[in-house]
This record gives sequence, C-alpha cells and structure tokens, in this order.
Amino acid sequence: MRRLAAALFAFAFAAAHAFDAVTPGYQLRFPADRGAHPGYRTEWWYITGELDSPQGAFGFQVTFFRVRNTAAEREPGRFAPRQVLFAHAALADIAQHRFRHDQRVERALVPLVEARTGDTGVRIDDWHLARSGDAYRTQVAAEGFALELTMTPTQPVLLEGDAGLSRKGPASGQASYYYSEPHLAVSGRVRVDGRAIDVHGTAWLDHEWSSEYLAPDAVGWDWLGANLDGGGALMAFRIRRKDGSPLWAAATVRDAGGRAVSFGPDAVTFTPVRRWKSPASGIEYPVEMEVRVGERRLRVAPLMDDQELDVRASAGTLYWEGAVRVEGDGGTKGRGYLELTGYAGALVLGREREPTARAVRMAAHWSAATPHSTPE
Repeated sequence: MRRLAAALFAFAFAAAHAFDAVTPGYQLRFPADRGAHPGYRTEWWYITGELDSPQGAFGFQVTFFRVRNTAAEREPGRFAPRQVLFAHAALADIAQHRFRHDQRVERALVPLVEARTGDTGVRIDDWHLARSGDAYRTQVAAEGFALELTMTPTQPVLLEGDAGLSRKGPASGQASYYYSEPHLAVSGRVRVDGRAIDVHGTAWLDHEWSSEYLAPDAVGWDWLGANLDGGGALMAFRIRRKDGSPLWAAATVRDAGGRAVSFGPDAVTFTPVRRWKSPASGIEYPVEMEVRVGERRLRVAPLMDDQELDVRASAGTLYWEGAVRVEGDGGTKGRGYLELTGYAGALVLGREREPTARAVRMAAHWSAATPHSTPE
C-alpha cells in the first residue's frame, strides 16, 4: 500500500464527489494503467530496493506522488496548481550506517514537472521515473547522493486485493486501485561522497491511486513489501486506530510458481518486537516486527535502525521507511522494505492536518520564488 500517500486519502480537502471513483469490476489495463490517472485525488509510484556493490550494501527509495487540486481548476493560466507533484528519495548506506534523504514539491508544468498518462512517466525537474521499452529508469540528483538506476521486470504484474481493487477500511468505498511489480532486476550506479559506485540488486514497485478517505479514527499504518528468496513475493499492511489496535489489514502472497493468494483482516497481524527512538525527532518506531499472514509467520528486522524521513517541507510529516531482512517458517527468507507512519501522532504537525493542502501551498510558494525557465 502506499503508505505515506494514504495520508492524502485521509486528510484531503476537496469533496469526494469531484473526483473519479474506485469501483468494483474495473479491469486494470496495461500499459495504460501504468500512467497517471489525473481525475483521481491522489496517486503514487513507489520503488524500493536493496543493492549490492564492491563497497557494500545499500537500500534505496524513490517515490513520486501526484495530487489533484480541484480548488485551482477554475484558475486561469498554465501556472495554476491544478495538479501538484512531490517526491521523496532516500539512500541507506548499510556499511557506513548512514542514511541520506531528500524531497521535492512543485505544481505541474509540462514538460518540466508532469505525470504522463498512457505509461509510467513522472518528473520533477531533474528527478524522474519512466518506463522505456520493458524497463523502468530513474534518475535522482539529491542532496548528498544521486541515483541512476535501470529496473527490469522479471515477473508478471501482481494485482493486489481483489484483482487490483484494494480495500483500505471497513466501508466498501475505502479502497484504491493497486498493483505491484516484485523482483525487479536493478543495475546502475549510486553517487555518494564524490564516488560513482556500480550497483546491482532487486527492487519492488508499487503503483496506487484513489479518491477515497481512510476511516476517521485511522492514525497511521505499517506496510511490508518483501522479495522472497526463490522468486516468491509478499505484501502486507495494517491500518491502526488511535489506541494502536488494527482498523484494517490485508496481504497478498505469490509463490515462486506464480500462484497468488489474498488475505483479509482476520488473517494478518503485525506485532512489534523491538522499538527504536529517533535521536533527531524523539519518535519511537517498532522497527522490528513479527508479521503473520495466514499460517505464515515472518520476523522482520532492519538492516540499520536510523531510516527516518523528515518530509515536513513537502508532506508535513515524518515517517520511517527502511531496508529489512525477512525470515520465517520453513526456512523462508527475503529482503524488502518496511514503512511505519503515524507514530508522530495522526500525521499531524502543530495545527496542520492536511498534507495535501500543505503540498499545494508549498508548490505554489516554491514555484513563485523560483519560477521555471520554460521553453518558448
């Protein structure tokens, strides 16, 4: 599930009837549904993975969000923030125990800032993610690091939930369209401290879009995407109430032979095993978990504890998103990413309770302060 962007479902500021709706029975179509869906409230493309190199292991995250801002749709001119894009990128240097991250936010201004329809193609200036041929390519020039990666599918698309319709709460309308691409083969390079390092590894892609709200008492969520050894894949999430109890949960497991099984709330649990307190924010995160999916039990542990992202400048919150190892019953092993949100308190910062609105305001402010140089 897309995790940080689910906050946008919960706290978006325009009437739901103004947006396209998620409805049962829709059949996802490719490559068209790899592209943007601008009629929906929110959307995101999210890639995480683990990389090997002669200098040691790395974890990486590249996420692009698109937000439809109906409040600006009556404004004249191409500079009105009708669609807003923001992005997060992170690099975990496991050997050095150093975590770097950065963020961007801008209103859409084709071709410099855009989310294309028809196939994957999202860009914020010199940050981009696009599909070319059969492969995804991303390039991110961030503060203190850079990513230049090619990610090639090795397996079919994994439709989450019921044929791509993923419930996010007890009400039938609390849902999104959601698919994943596990076991992407990654090659390319990362740049840190003036060094270009060749890397290879495995990644996971999520693409999700919706217009709906989370339940009012939802405070945050925990999400796991794991590439299992031998070719299997597992996605699981839970949405938490304010008292920490589960409001909703779901999972999908696909075996190495391609058989996928979905699980509902009664079959999925997340149990904290160990907590870590961020020295920067003072927030405690359950960075080590036991995850149960049906009869399968998995122990999830981070490759390093400090993988907290401070994205208050773009999304108005802090969250933990980190590279993990997975071990379970019957010798199950794998690598993946764990996301933990809402531990700062209901995704609230001071009086700010609308990350979507904050992103719109920040994009307008940054764009006014540093206008794009647009082609004639």
